[in-house]
Amino acid sequence: MTQTETTAIVEDTTPCAERNCRLATVVLVDERGWLLLQERDEHAPVAPNQWGLVGGHVEEGEDWDDALARELREETGLEVDGLELWFDEVVKHSPKVSTHLADHWRIWVGRTAITDADVVLGEGRQIVFVDPARILSGSLDLTVSCQTLLPMFLDSDVYGRLTA
Repeated sequence: MTQTETTAIVEDTTPCAERNCRLATVVLVDERGWLLLQERDEHAPVAPNQWGLVGGHVEEGEDWDDALARELREETGLEVDGLELWFDEVVKHSPKVSTHLADHWRIWVGRTAITDADVVLGEGRQIVFVDPARILSGSLDLTVSCQTLLPMFLDSDVYGRLTA
């Protein structure tokens, strides 16, 4: 009899500001061209009360795709197929205790027929589709990462294709 090996998923409780983190996130674009974002609540360990991307940390022993699916399910109750990887870079725009630390971000994107009513809130104050005009106007208090990444996405050919 063969025993199937499994890799244990281990959550690192060191604050993200004190380590290099891997982040698996998603931007869903609805039929209006609006983006699914999370308004974080006052209990968030990073960027409380700000708007950010749906997703989170890739845990030790977890692969990127599994982390993305887990985070999406935990935060929204959704399972989504057909996403494409839009962004895969190490960035230094997240607050860190040392300039030697950085985060590896992967952002998947996709068009969806999902609406706000389909989202089951699992984390944060709310997770809703947001008008891109609000993002670009500065009327939302965006996380540092989103201040950089969302305008890049909205100006991308990929966003143009997803909204065509």
